[in-house]
Amino acid sequence: MPIYRSSTTINGKNMAGARALWRATGVQDKDFGKPIIAVVNSFTEFVPGHIHLRELGRLVSQQIVNFGGIAKEFNTIAIDDGIAMGHAGMLYSLPSRELIADSIEYMINAHCVDSMVCISNCDKITPGMLLAALRLNIPAVFVSGGPMESGKIISNKKIIKIDLVDAIAHGANPNTSSETLSDIEHSACPTCGSCSGMFTANSMNCLTEAIGLSLPGNGTVLATHTDRKKLFLKAGKVIVKNTKDYYIDNNLALLPRSIVTKTTLKNAMILDIAMGGSTNTVLHLLAMAHESKVNFTMSDIDYLSRIVPHLCKLSPSTSKYHMEDLHRAGGVIGILSELNKINLLDTSVFGILGFTLKEIINKYDILDVQNKHAFHFYSSGPKGKKTIIPFSQSFRWSTLDLDRKTGCIRSQKYAYNQDGGLAILTGNLAKYGSIIKTAAIDKKNMVFMGPAKVYESQEDAVYAILHKKINFGDVIVIRYEGPCGGPGMQEMLYPTAYLKSMKLDKKCALITDGRFSGGTSGISIGHISPEAASRGLIALIYNGDIISIDILKRSIILNVPKKELLNRQLKEESRGKKAYTPKNRLRNISDSLKIYSMFATSADTGAVRKI
Repeated sequence: MPIYRSSTTINGKNMAGARALWRATGVQDKDFGKPIIAVVNSFTEFVPGHIHLRELGRLVSQQIVNFGGIAKEFNTIAIDDGIAMGHAGMLYSLPSRELIADSIEYMINAHCVDSMVCISNCDKITPGMLLAALRLNIPAVFVSGGPMESGKIISNKKIIKIDLVDAIAHGANPNTSSETLSDIEHSACPTCGSCSGMFTANSMNCLTEAIGLSLPGNGTVLATHTDRKKLFLKAGKVIVKNTKDYYIDNNLALLPRSIVTKTTLKNAMILDIAMGGSTNTVLHLLAMAHESKVNFTMSDIDYLSRIVPHLCKLSPSTSKYHMEDLHRAGGVIGILSELNKINLLDTSVFGILGFTLKEIINKYDILDVQNKHAFHFYSSGPKGKKTIIPFSQSFRWSTLDLDRKTGCIRSQKYAYNQDGGLAILTGNLAKYGSIIKTAAIDKKNMVFMGPAKVYESQEDAVYAILHKKINFGDVIVIRYEGPCGGPGMQEMLYPTAYLKSMKLDKKCALITDGRFSGGTSGISIGHISPEAASRGLIALIYNGDIISIDILKRSIILNVPKKELLNRQLKEESRGKKAYTPKNRLRNISDSLKIYSMFATSADTGAVRKI
């Protein structure tokens, strides 16, 4: 009989009590000896990306049973960053990543589970599950709930595609009528699934494909399409096979830490840079490196950002393309294929299917006319019907987007830029680095200089933007919003969206030791490290200080003499225990967030906990 991890809770005379309890959950005599496989489901009615997952756990569970395993489902929490945005609720978002990872570790180790299928979708949930998988290092398969269809409104007799960011931006636009705003609000998020642009959720679900922990199409097949069901069914089959291959045949290559290496993290980052993904992915990839004990750092990301071309633009960088359009152009594999043609990827790596990345690309590349299966797979598209029911439509395009010159995915020759959609900036203001999504910046704004307007909370900055206290040319500084200083590192879509609605997004810059939503655009620089609460220079900025940003040179400089900075440092330290804390901020911090802040590190290390 195979020696599974779960055998310790089943075998032996002294395990009669445990077996009695397993029987009470439905395990029968014939089942003892089979692997116990957890179905880790993040279903919740709070989040559109997860509202449809209730029955999908049972779908996977039945497949596990069909192929010879014992399936046991449990749930994790899931916070909707969009609903938590703009108020104190956002303080809990990033810390929830660690809570999710911990809760999975507790459940898996307490019950000696053999392997798991992770059903995730949004913002911190996929990263939290990834950290847990690496920590536990048991066979794991990831399958997301899929992206929602883009919203659509009719304006000037034309169909306009919209998403969540449009709703936020127009909500603060004084020129948007109530009627138009209502139309946008009702149409921006039309179906279940993760929001339809290349925001954090979709970025991370795409990266799991590149890493090799999920199936092709995981990041781009729509939540509403019948093809998404096939991914769930296959996930159930694959996890049973991989569990048996590991425990019976000692196939170590199927373990998460064997799959997540420096090479695959680099592949994932190369994809993210090429598609202009969310800057939050940097946090999560660095945290994954920490969890898997891989030497992958901001320096590696900086190097890659200089050599990887920007091949794909999706919302929020453009209103033309959304996730459904990326899928029609060949999805993640389509981008990886273009990157492979210019020898940027290591395609010798293996994933959960047991194939190399090269084999996966060859099998799913829609530009290869032999791949009729791939053509059919990537022809799935949106129905355009509002629904929260998964797999409820089967629309297919009659043609695919094969245009690598002006289409959704471009070849290197026709790239938007020869260096990619993300950049790492360093300088005296960000000694350990900061990050900007260059995919969403006008070329004329690649160099920017202006006076600082300093705010010690996101709320104060939002008030200033909406009450016309920001002028053309200002550099808005939001500090004490890092992992420790927030605590919790708030995501700041509202300030950037409001800058857009006030027509300031191309005229001002915003820098912060906090972070941004994947929906952010404009000169928005986040992850300033060290953060203010960790004695970073951002804590010593005064109103009117000149800040120089040069994205081409990858620099961010506070133009204040060293002697003056030393005087400011001494003045700050004279505050004693209150040094490097916000001066005029009223914010209630719960005990759980205080505990998080005690251990949280700055963004350059992935905001992991230092224990």
